[in-house]
Amino acid sequence: MRICPLALRGAAAAVALTAALPLTVAQAHDHDSVRATVTPSSAAPGATVEVSASGCDGTTGSASSGAFDGEVRLTGRDGDTFSLNGSGRIKHGVSGTYDVTVTCDGHPHQGAGTVQVIQHNPVPVSPVRAGGGGTAELASATATQSAEEAGPGTRHAVIGLVLAGVAAVAVAFRSVRRRRSE
Repeated sequence: MRICPLALRGAAAAVALTAALPLTVAQAHDHDSVRATVTPSSAAPGATVEVSASGCDGTTGSASSGAFDGEVRLTGRDGDTFSLNGSGRIKHGVSGTYDVTVTCDGHPHQGAGTVQVIQHNPVPVSPVRAGGGGTAELASATATQSAEEAGPGTRHAVIGLVLAGVAAVAVAFRSVRRRRSE
């Protein structure tokens, strides 16, 4: 009579263990110690970055991200003690912060690291004398400044006209005086 309740308890314990085992394995991969470091952490499109992953078992792995041109192959000594390393290229046309997923031990480890892609748009600091293209804004400001420094302005023109008028009046008075004296 005692065997039935004992068997029932044993069966319940076995069911509880088998149900809890997959959860603990899944949780171990969700909250694991695999970490990825991208150097430099901020890169422009087209730049080459180094990816280092620690906490992996084995000597190979891969890293992927929406920022990478393709999958980055990681190699090295035992990844649990040492880091697995590889290099990849940032693809063109992307910007922002992207998560890095490391695949090792036969499992993907999402969010193991991040990489930030920055757009670098250089602005010219001085105009080109051969047309300029995008520097037209800077060239027009420089041309205005050079014109003010190089040639006469409105003030100089007015002073010149006043002096020319005074000279014309002086010549007219002189010619009138000569005619009277003759």
